[in-house]
Amino acid sequence: MKGSREKAASELFAALYPRLAGWCRRLVDDDGTAHEIASEAFTRLWSRWTSVAEPRGFLYVTAANLVRDHWRKLERERRAVHRATAELAVGPPNEQADPSVRLLVQSLPERLRVPILLHYYADMPIREVAALTGRKEGTIKADLHAARETLRAHLRRSLDHTL
Repeated sequence: MKGSREKAASELFAALYPRLAGWCRRLVDDDGTAHEIASEAFTRLWSRWTSVAEPRGFLYVTAANLVRDHWRKLERERRAVHRATAELAVGPPNEQADPSVRLLVQSLPERLRVPILLHYYADMPIREVAALTGRKEGTIKADLHAARETLRAHLRRSLDHTL
């Protein structure tokens, strides 16, 4: 039994790891970090192997959470560096006018962020996103719409400030 479990895990890893790591790479813009996140997602799947009904969805949701944690860590580091350099600077700090879409997506509430990551970044159909999140398809569609409108408003405000 243990041999078949390991064989199934090995086949799943071979089938899903490259795409999961590539998806993470697009989100974190760093090969090493992307592989660390993808590997950690597989490690967490392996520890719950017998209780996970949908391994692919588990991997992507886990990776999305790890990416979020990574973004939060980077933001905390950025703020700390900003505070340290602002204390040394004579003039006021110059805020970046061009917002990163990645940071805007990160700033969305989890209810909106997870469907965006799964649907647009992991190329999952709405039906699958609904199944993975335990919500109805109509709710996912409404959340995707709300997230797009929120992102559009942030980008529009940002463009207005740069003109």
